[in-house]
Amino acid sequence: MARLKIAITLDEISLSALDRLVSERRFPNRSQAIQQAVDEKLARLSQSRLARECAKLDTDAERAHADEGMSGELASWPEY
Repeated sequence: MARLKIAITLDEISLSALDRLVSERRFPNRSQAIQQAVDEKLARLSQSRLARECAKLDTDAERAHADEGMSGELASWPEY
């Protein structure tokens, strides 16, 4: 995937912490550290959106829909 350059502004404390991570060799450079941080944040936001959408579901209605398709099949399942 192509990479594009952007400019960002960080406060001194964040930039110092970022530079410390690079100097400790936890990241090869600032860009990769920021890239990973953005990727992780986007993934978390995506997961939290899924959780919010799932919370909107009516569990009783969803269970009824799921059970609807199973009622005819249950009798034909072998016992274990």
